[in-house]
Amino acid sequence: MKKICVVGLGYVGLPLACAFAKNNYEVVGFDKNIDRVDSLNELSDWTEEVSNDELKSVSKNISFSNNPCCMDDSEIIIVAVPTPLKEDNIPDLDPLIEASEMIGKNLKTNAIVVFESTVFPGATEEICVPVIEKFSGLLLNKGFYVGYSPERINPGDKKNKLENIVKVVSASDPETLKILQEIYEDIIDAGVYLAPSIKVAEASKITENIQRDVNIALINELHQIFSIMNIESLDVIDAASTKWNFMRVEPGLVGGHCIGVDPHYMIYRSSGLGHIPNLMRNAREINEGMSTWVVNDFLQYCQRKSVNLLKEEVTILGFTFKKNCPDTRNTKVLNVYNSLKKMGIKVKIWDPCLDSTERQKLEKKGIQVKKNPPKEIGIGFLCVKHDEVMNFIKLNGTKIYDFTKVN
Repeated sequence: MKKICVVGLGYVGLPLACAFAKNNYEVVGFDKNIDRVDSLNELSDWTEEVSNDELKSVSKNISFSNNPCCMDDSEIIIVAVPTPLKEDNIPDLDPLIEASEMIGKNLKTNAIVVFESTVFPGATEEICVPVIEKFSGLLLNKGFYVGYSPERINPGDKKNKLENIVKVVSASDPETLKILQEIYEDIIDAGVYLAPSIKVAEASKITENIQRDVNIALINELHQIFSIMNIESLDVIDAASTKWNFMRVEPGLVGGHCIGVDPHYMIYRSSGLGHIPNLMRNAREINEGMSTWVVNDFLQYCQRKSVNLLKEEVTILGFTFKKNCPDTRNTKVLNVYNSLKKMGIKVKIWDPCLDSTERQKLEKKGIQVKKNPPKEIGIGFLCVKHDEVMNFIKLNGTKIYDFTKVN
């Protein structure tokens, strides 16, 4: 069995590391966040992607460290660091470059480096490889080898787990591809798809998320139109879904680390090549503007219902970026909260899914998110349909604004 190091222990890296450890690979997980490492060494995952029992069951095969030297004897290094955006929506490749530099400084000769982070086509070979070569003194396909296998983990999804999702795999040469196929087949029940090149694999992942972003933007725009026409969008979607080739998507606030971010990577790459991707840009504008539309629709709702927002307290129900998930990355509910606060409206937030670590981070920013259900609600502003939130509404019959419906 080859020794594997996973760099980055978030929603993607940790389940991956544990899957290899479960299959008796010797695994070391690296993360520069010492608090994250300490928590995992105490068999606790604050992302809730891996249970404490699962961590305990694989503990004999896995260790966690924030020391880059831990990767120096690994035959395979898998990179699962975030690829965020800068304030101007320009791709922030610093985490990827930093990881490549650390790997270069601690790279074992003939090791394989596999990138799973979502990037624009060409990033692995044009940006990461030169950094590894510079700091290792080795050359690609002579002193080390590279693969790319895009992550497809869906945070908070208990059905579509790592092992149930087909794994796209690519590599810098045929022999490396064969090795990667074998190790991924050990942990992926759904099977492995061999992409003909690293660029194809990179493009496939970013295309998945761009397609979803565009489809949600279409439904969000239709929802805005249907609301004016006093037509229930969800009723329309139910009816349209009876056709076999209709893709069901519901209106929503598009947040998270993937759908709201990845299109900007392709927009950036495409624009640099002289092609302006208008559809992608327009979809992003619609979805980014959805929180503003929702707030305006809420204000109109309150006016129709004769709700005095200067006297009534608003309770935002749900804060994470999607249903039944503790992840708050790029949540657009924050935009809703900030907009209401700027208007002088009293606002509180309840989200039963938010983890304690994230609650503490938000409290430092002056944002309190309650874990327990509110005892009283003046007016509820439903943002995220967590199961617990929906059960609370059903039981309490409270006056609730739901932006997905005609109110």
